[in-house]
Amino acid sequence: MRRLVVLIVLLLGLSGCGSEDTPDTASSPGGGAFPVTIKNKYGDTVVKAAPQRVVTVGLVEQDALLALGVAPVGTTEWFGEKPGALFPWAKAKLGDAAVPQVLSDKDGLQFEKIAALRPDLIIGLYSGISADDYKKLTAIAPTVAQPAGVPDYGVSWQVVARTVGQAVGKPRQADELVRGVEQRFADVRAQHPEFKGRTALMATPYEGYFVYGTQDPRSRLLTDFGFSLPEGLDKAIGDKFGANISAEKIALLDQQALVWFPTKGGTAKLKADPLYKNLKVRTEGRDVFVEEDYDNQLYGATSFVSVLSLPIVLDELVPKLAAAVDGNPATNA
Repeated sequence: MRRLVVLIVLLLGLSGCGSEDTPDTASSPGGGAFPVTIKNKYGDTVVKAAPQRVVTVGLVEQDALLALGVAPVGTTEWFGEKPGALFPWAKAKLGDAAVPQVLSDKDGLQFEKIAALRPDLIIGLYSGISADDYKKLTAIAPTVAQPAGVPDYGVSWQVVARTVGQAVGKPRQADELVRGVEQRFADVRAQHPEFKGRTALMATPYEGYFVYGTQDPRSRLLTDFGFSLPEGLDKAIGDKFGANISAEKIALLDQQALVWFPTKGGTAKLKADPLYKNLKVRTEGRDVFVEEDYDNQLYGATSFVSVLSLPIVLDELVPKLAAAVDGNPATNA
């Protein structure tokens, strides 16, 4: 089941401002005090001292760690097969620190390999950790699992950054990072008042029409830009981060802006779909297609939705959305 969920997240997903340029494996003072207690879906995690060896079993937390000057000793592969599971925006923060060992959870968490890394902190915020997984992980080291009250893989980038900051003793630095990126979103809203009040949606042509819900980080990007998500979105997809909709519900896609993430061959098939190509969102050029390339920087950055990847999203996706809603189909990117 985990393998299927992670595969779906991948297919559907599909310059930081850290205060230190060269991270190390130990956290340094940043307003935090130990011990610190962090609540998660399965209980309370107590971090007794500044961690020296951090392993991430979530899919994106390495970005927050590196932004705070902390290099993990182990990371979990999501997609891209990058050394250390680090995309360029995160690799730039690694400096002279050792490249993390890459783990896989495609067939379940690799508990023996995690234990062999001798972690003193395990982080799995953007994850689907089960109660049984949590029990096994906490037997290895204190584990920060996904927060309560949100779907698996539904935690916001702000919560990831601030929780990681708390766990490594750098809450002030994390808050500064978050506020810096949030200011950039505020600037976008000020520069693009035309986004306000318009409905927008994130989707992917995975096995038909897969739509992201309100609790997915990618959907939250749209509201952070000033757009509104369509009413009844979560009712249409249930309580998950996203779900496929039937052809009978294709009208849900007919919003004032629609961002498509690629699947291999899916974009071409979608554009030829007789149902989709007759929607106004398509005929009026209000849809945005992220390049169908898993190595595409915008694709990766929008999938990660982290304090390090978001500047790329802000630079590259916003102009595409502005072109989509300007009323001229010819300018749609």
